[in-house]
Amino acid sequence: MREIHLSKVTEEVARACLRACHRLGEGMKEALAHARSQEESPLGQWVLEQLLDNAQLAEAGPLPLCQDTGMVVVFAQIGQDVHFTGGNWEEAVAEGVRKAYVEGNLRKSVVSHPLWRENSGDNTPPVIHTRIVPGDEVKLWIMPKGFGSENKSRLFMLNPTEGVEGVKRAVVQTVSEAGGSPCPPTVVGIGVGGTMEQACILAKWALARPVGQKAPDPKVAQLEQEILEELNKLGIGPAGFGGRVTSFAVHMETYPTHIAGLPVAVNLLCHAARHEQVVL
Repeated sequence: MREIHLSKVTEEVARACLRACHRLGEGMKEALAHARSQEESPLGQWVLEQLLDNAQLAEAGPLPLCQDTGMVVVFAQIGQDVHFTGGNWEEAVAEGVRKAYVEGNLRKSVVSHPLWRENSGDNTPPVIHTRIVPGDEVKLWIMPKGFGSENKSRLFMLNPTEGVEGVKRAVVQTVSEAGGSPCPPTVVGIGVGGTMEQACILAKWALARPVGQKAPDPKVAQLEQEILEELNKLGIGPAGFGGRVTSFAVHMETYPTHIAGLPVAVNLLCHAARHEQVVL
């Protein structure tokens, strides 16, 4: 049994939140540069150049990549041979978020109740998804999620007979209706299968994948590519100003489902793609 003091979790979560909000990942920088070389619209090229310049300024500051520093989503894989000491797991994660947003002077966007709307003042609580896995490691994916893109996400409970074409239609409809609101170019996370809530979690988890990394299943990877091509025919373009690059990548995760159902969730992610991974 391996012991980990929860103060270490707090420290690493805080550090990861700051890195995610200040520094664009290398994969996204490469995606922006590639998109700039592919974009034919002069205005679209200009937008992509501005996004690259913004990333350099943010990292040098350090400054937030975007004024919306998000609601923090944490995916945790905890080895079954790990024993935490020194407190409560979820409180330790929340304390890391609190520390980063208060001491790091990041915008606090979380309200304590969805109806009464009083700001929590420290961007807590985060949304935490925890899985117990074999081993003695703890892996955390820290994802501060902005709501310009989150608000344009959708859930479809399709008839199973709609199949692959139904999934394609659902994704294209979501991106088309979103237009420029989610700050394209986007990464599109798709969850297919399971139950209603599982499909949504799968779509979010798909966004944790390095941008452009294909699904391991060749059939799913081919479907990702086909959907991406359809999205980039929409003409929405960078920032919604028109062009051929509406989405950088499509990431799909699947799960077994019931014979009577075909849940499909679509979760959009703007170019900021705030991600950090921690291994303890």
